[in-house]
Amino acid sequence: MKVLIVDDERAIRYSLKEILEMENYQVELAENGLEGLQKAQKEKYDAIFCDIKMPEMDGIELLGKIIEEGIESPVVMVSGHADINIAVECIKKGAFDFIEKPLDLNRILITLKNATDKATLVKETKILKKKIYGNEMIGESISIAHLKEMIGKVAPTQASVLITGPNGSGKELVAQGIYQLSGRSMMPFVEVNCAAIPSELIDSELFGHKKGSFTSAIRDHKGKFEQADGGTIFLDEIGDMSLPAQAKVLRVLQEKKLTPVGGDKEITVDVRVIAATNKNLQEEIAKGNFREDLYHRLSVIVLRVPPLDDRKEDIPILVEYFAEKISSESGKPVTLFSDEALQLLQEHSWPGNIRELRNVVERLLILGGNPVTAQDVKDYVF
Repeated sequence: MKVLIVDDERAIRYSLKEILEMENYQVELAENGLEGLQKAQKEKYDAIFCDIKMPEMDGIELLGKIIEEGIESPVVMVSGHADINIAVECIKKGAFDFIEKPLDLNRILITLKNATDKATLVKETKILKKKIYGNEMIGESISIAHLKEMIGKVAPTQASVLITGPNGSGKELVAQGIYQLSGRSMMPFVEVNCAAIPSELIDSELFGHKKGSFTSAIRDHKGKFEQADGGTIFLDEIGDMSLPAQAKVLRVLQEKKLTPVGGDKEITVDVRVIAATNKNLQEEIAKGNFREDLYHRLSVIVLRVPPLDDRKEDIPILVEYFAEKISSESGKPVTLFSDEALQLLQEHSWPGNIRELRNVVERLLILGGNPVTAQDVKDYVF
């Protein structure tokens, strides 16, 4: 286990280092917040002990930078000036714990064990979420490499993101990728298909309702925004949302407050919004179908997912990936594809994008031979 100690007092740094090394921890030191941040950016630590009062960059500022940049190491704040208000502020900003000087050996070791246990749990949870969401973005084309780079830059921020691209191109995958790399990845990820909710029910779905507010409201219901509190809400097909619902979503984004249907009390929510659409929203604005003010709220960052026809060099990689995945799910040996079959698939047009390609691969695994030949492609695809 690797621990970073950030403290401007040399005696504290080295005494804490000696204690932890006796417990078989690997320890690195930083004498101020700036040096601590540089080390935390380069190395992965299982825990960081950080003094509050330091020159150049104090501990609270360092904590803010660590959280802002998505550095996952648990941070334990240390202070010789015991103040409940400072402790509360540190915890609110994302510190794992707060301990005061003079340092107590047992308290240090218990806190460190809890912090490293939490780090392990976070790592295991992310692996589990990756399995659940299947968040691999497959491809080596320039456009996909650029998209991955943008996701990496955008994810640690709190900015709203608008994802555009045709149906089946992987917009939901991009949203999940942003969420999993964000500081909210341990909080809920709530998906809403705006096109699938009837207009008369969308208020209840998004903002919740109170018991008795309408005929079938037999109990209180938390809306999607409240369910996502602290986490991320993904508004898929936002271009299909009605204008009245758009106005209410805009209010939530502006004021971070909502009122359930039939309710008289406002509820405060802290939600990051990721939206997606296959429509040109600026054209929809010109037609009067979409609110311009909502568009500007949603489009702080715009990510475009390219259609498959614009990245055909990725088709062989995608075919191999889908073949392995489908074969694994069915418990059958992996089916190979001949070079000629792959060439035909690359020459084919894919209006349904990745979703269509995945369905075609499954069809060829069922109906074709092993390996799948060019003739199989001609017989079962064209």
